Amino acid sequence: MASFNEIINQDVPVLVDFKADWCGPCKMMTPILKEVKQQLKDNVKIVKIDVDKNQAVASKFQVRGVPTLILFKKGKQVWRQSGVLQASDIISIIKNN
Repeated sequence: MASFNEIINQDVPVLVDFKADWCGPCKMMTPILKEVKQQLKDNVKIVKIDVDKNQAVASKFQVRGVPTLILFKKGKQVWRQSGVLQASDIISIIKNN
């Protein structure tokens, strides 16, 4: 499996969804992110990170609440937000970055 740094250092924007199995709002993000992927296709890579299984990565990016979405471009964090967002909002954020 690729390291986290390899995953976020891509030419396409990488949207990382920090989530947890016990988190209700995180479950709501799954169909929303599927819709984002369907619309943007290969123009974005979406990665889910379970904060309970990947505590080192979560603490490195100071993820204190889930769901937290962080958008990376060529390894740099360009946007982040906690909470549930609509697919249209996420798509416009990705397109604007």
